[in-house]
Amino acid sequence: MSAAPTAAPGDRGRATYDLGRTAIFSCRSDPRFSYCLYVPPSLAEGETADLMVAVHGTGRTSFLDFRDGLSGFGRWNRCAILCPLFPVGVLGDGARSGYKYMAEGDIRYDRIVLDMVAEVAEKYGQDWSRFAMFGFSGGGHFTHRFAILHPDRLWAASVGAPGSVTLLDPSRDWWVGIRDLPDRFGIAFDADALARVPVQMVVGDADLETWEITHREGSPHWMEGANEAGRTRPERLAALKASFETAGVAVRFDLVPGVSHDRMKVLDRVEDFLGAALARHRRERTTACA
Repeated sequence: MSAAPTAAPGDRGRATYDLGRTAIFSCRSDPRFSYCLYVPPSLAEGETADLMVAVHGTGRTSFLDFRDGLSGFGRWNRCAILCPLFPVGVLGDGARSGYKYMAEGDIRYDRIVLDMVAEVAEKYGQDWSRFAMFGFSGGGHFTHRFAILHPDRLWAASVGAPGSVTLLDPSRDWWVGIRDLPDRFGIAFDADALARVPVQMVVGDADLETWEITHREGSPHWMEGANEAGRTRPERLAALKASFETAGVAVRFDLVPGVSHDRMKVLDRVEDFLGAALARHRRERTTACA
């Protein structure tokens, strides 16, 4: 691992752009994609930190909201926040939702995130072989599907208000189920590894609009069973909870009173969950090293 960027008196550039709320960087492995971070300033003094990846929704602007909105959590818990940006229409077709389903054309979005994590771990001299992930709306799509594919890389997952869910159903193909994971992704589902990941599912009880989440035959991500997990986001997330629990996963379910589809109004619940998960992760790491 390389040394972390330092805030030496003559290096104001690194102090300004690589620490705290950083600039936006292109991804080294695929410059079509970019990211920004919140990096605790203490890393300039050689300290270690943990990592959370926060994934935006369809509007994409939340990638900055999450960097800034979670910066206090990051500062006081020594946790860097990595916020990827997956632009609309990266294949030139105007498609908004490809990243939510992990694969689009020749793009594997799960691998892009893993590349970003490896890039920033090297840059800041950290061991981020495991990290937490939080996503809301489209980011909630991404987070629970990433957890299904890569549970061994996560120390926590917080799934916020996804419009559609992938149930752990071995009788149906992706994205409704997981039957064809080996053929589609070259990955076998590991229920034991997923059961070791603390999982939160969070949604407002007033998040009831269905215009954006009802799949219609002929639409880009239509497939049989696309709407069977429920009509609204709370119903679909409850179905995902039941599916995960059947597989042995312990799920904290937060149905937030009076909240509609508002990412910023669930962040306090997310920080509460992630703070406890981070403390557990650090205890387990200390025990393993003893």
